[in-house]
Amino acid sequence: MPKHYHNSLYRSILYITLIAVSISLSHTQTSAVMLPVLILFGLLFPLQCNFPACSATNNGSTLMAGQVLTGGNKLISSNSKFALGFFQTGSSKSSDNTTLPNWYLGIWFNTISKFTTVWVANRDKPITDPIFKLSELRVSRDGNLFILNKVAKSMIWSSQIENRPKSSRNTSVVLLDDGNLVIRDASNPSNVWWESFNHPTDVFLPGAKIGWNKITGQKYSFTSKKNSKDPALGLYCMELDPSGARQYYDMLCNSSIVYFSTGEWNGRYFNSVPEMSSNVLFDSKFVDNDEEEYFTYTPFDETVITFCLLDVSGLTKQLIWVEELQDWETVFIKPKALCDVFSVCGPFTICNDNALTLCNCMKGFSVKSPRDWDLDDRREGCTRNIPLDCSSNKITTGLTDKFFPVPSVRLPYDAHSMETVATAHECMQVCLRNCSCTAYSYDKSGCSVWHDQLINVKQYNGTTNTNEEILYLRLASAEVPNWGHNRREKIIAVAVGASVSVFSFMAFILLLMIWRSKRRSRDYPMNKIKEGAGIVAFRYADLQRATKNFSEKLGGGSFGSVFKGILNDSTTIAVKMLDGARQGEKQFRAEVSTIGMIQHVNLVKLIGFCCEGEGCLFMNICNGTILNWSTRYQIAIGVAKGLSYLHESCHDCIIHCDIKPENILLDVSFVPKVADFGMAKLLGRDFSRVLTTMRGTIGYGMVLLEIISGRRNTLEECKSSGDQTFYFPVQAARNLLKGDVRSLVDHQLHGDINMEEVERACKVACWCIQDNDFNRPTMGDVVKVLEGLVEPDMPRVPRLLESIFGNMKEFNFDQICGIST
Repeated sequence: MPKHYHNSLYRSILYITLIAVSISLSHTQTSAVMLPVLILFGLLFPLQCNFPACSATNNGSTLMAGQVLTGGNKLISSNSKFALGFFQTGSSKSSDNTTLPNWYLGIWFNTISKFTTVWVANRDKPITDPIFKLSELRVSRDGNLFILNKVAKSMIWSSQIENRPKSSRNTSVVLLDDGNLVIRDASNPSNVWWESFNHPTDVFLPGAKIGWNKITGQKYSFTSKKNSKDPALGLYCMELDPSGARQYYDMLCNSSIVYFSTGEWNGRYFNSVPEMSSNVLFDSKFVDNDEEEYFTYTPFDETVITFCLLDVSGLTKQLIWVEELQDWETVFIKPKALCDVFSVCGPFTICNDNALTLCNCMKGFSVKSPRDWDLDDRREGCTRNIPLDCSSNKITTGLTDKFFPVPSVRLPYDAHSMETVATAHECMQVCLRNCSCTAYSYDKSGCSVWHDQLINVKQYNGTTNTNEEILYLRLASAEVPNWGHNRREKIIAVAVGASVSVFSFMAFILLLMIWRSKRRSRDYPMNKIKEGAGIVAFRYADLQRATKNFSEKLGGGSFGSVFKGILNDSTTIAVKMLDGARQGEKQFRAEVSTIGMIQHVNLVKLIGFCCEGEGCLFMNICNGTILNWSTRYQIAIGVAKGLSYLHESCHDCIIHCDIKPENILLDVSFVPKVADFGMAKLLGRDFSRVLTTMRGTIGYGMVLLEIISGRRNTLEECKSSGDQTFYFPVQAARNLLKGDVRSLVDHQLHGDINMEEVERACKVACWCIQDNDFNRPTMGDVVKVLEGLVEPDMPRVPRLLESIFGNMKEFNFDQICGIST
């Protein structure tokens, strides 16, 4: 809880009350479009500085030599965007076991309603002061800025300026409008002796640098926080590649382990971040001269509030502030999967991007530090419940250590290859004979063993992946069932168990028949779903029966799976089931509340916890009935009308944020229904047009291309021909310019198409995927074009697609072909 006090030296009363606000120092995440940049924010109300020692200027942005900054005071930049002062987060235990608050000197964004630091001076040395009266910020006569403990007369932190000219004695400390804190010559501001931009923490503000000084050797790098409350140095670093390659990467600090790289700078953007080529928010550049080598950026529009964060979890995130939502939108995240961050869960854990909880202890292990774990600091991971038996191999008694199989995983880091081992049994014995061996694996490439900690294991959930392996985890015998011991007793137990199971099954069948008989005679709500009857509270058993025990899956949506069902009155429904007891509950509730307040022929209708529909668009086009061109075109118009209604006709603008074929349901007459509102965003009527075109229009353009071609914009659909690789949206844009749109149409239609409609649809699709947000049409304009009321101009090939097409070999196909919504 940040606590701020404003005391007057000239009055005897406290006239500003305590402001206590619950804050969160963690940030949320989704996909998207542009290079990370960094700004962070504050929840502290600006206080007028009445202290003579606070500042000698009238805007409160400067501290002169000999002056001090104490407790409730702060410096505010001249544009009021940033503030420098003391803030409190977390706590520490004193020698007498008393809990004391931790205070830090930092900079935060002063005009945003969420408090977030952008720079912290004493991040590894918190000030433990219950009422914060014992410490102050001073400017020494020699020009250094330092935090002084007045009682102990000790220095907690210092700027440590070494090269300040002795001839200059007039020092000023200024908080600039870009959030940079500088110590400079008051009489000649161009002489800067120290700046916070050269000593960053976990954020990258506009105008700051990531790189190094060739003369001094100083690096401008970023380090994540320890956890969500403690700003101390964390596990992950972001820095320029020291090998000389013009790229920067995310890595495990103080190691050579890199888990994400931007790729080299090609003059306009980093090769592994092609999203930068369509960035219209920032002027990015890479500077390499005799003194420095660094990457930096400046915003085209200074009113855009955006920041990049090296998160506690090791993710690089870019967020943009949406004033209408009073919240942050995540528009960039690298790497895309959290489990791709090295050792994100710590030792003896398994990371699973699709599970209810991201990190789980391996069998036989428990969380080592639950307090840190709850604060997202999992560096200590899990610890063994029962020690291994290394004193002797008690093979005859069956008490020796055993191995527990963990299938479908990415194997741990730092494997030791046993090249002379020829069988799986021998591999197991090699591990068993070594007390430090904690796991082994044996496959076609041979035997691998691991010693001590197991790090960076990822669960693949049974999906096909060439890196999937089986890890055999070494555990104490008490942790693993002994299948080979006392075989006779086991046979008896199995026989008895089988008999009981058969009897139980017969009893269950009898009870089920009685229950069904009673249910048939009962009149329940599912028989009477009528227009305007309101939302029905279905029972699970009702939906289970309607969907034949959830046997016909239509697809997966936001945090849930969708199943086809039929009510007793023959009404066809789509039932969405939340995956897990808690996973995605917020998004699931948002979906229900969103579709519950909208009514449109091309949007799903909520009749309870289900919606109308008979199948998804992708299934009908690609895996089932081959829809003719006329039906496809009407589907395209219907989807556009549904999205237009959401954007322009609702009381609040609704941005769907997840438009794709799987989220478009078709009824028996093939009327499209836009579904799955779990990722939807509600804006006021004064919403930003950029958001609707950025988050709503691109997705529709990609869907329209899939309707035309009957093929997906995915990795599998990237076709190679010799040295060239074709990504369909590129091909569509280029063929449209050449006047050859017939070749883009699904060949299963055998040329039975309306060429005028095809060309119109292609133009709309290519306009919707333009780089510049303002070049994309609104969904209302899309409807007018598709209905023939407006004639569109010829769109150009988007720059992003051109760059991908021209440099296809330099990119990761997962990043290229995965581009859709």
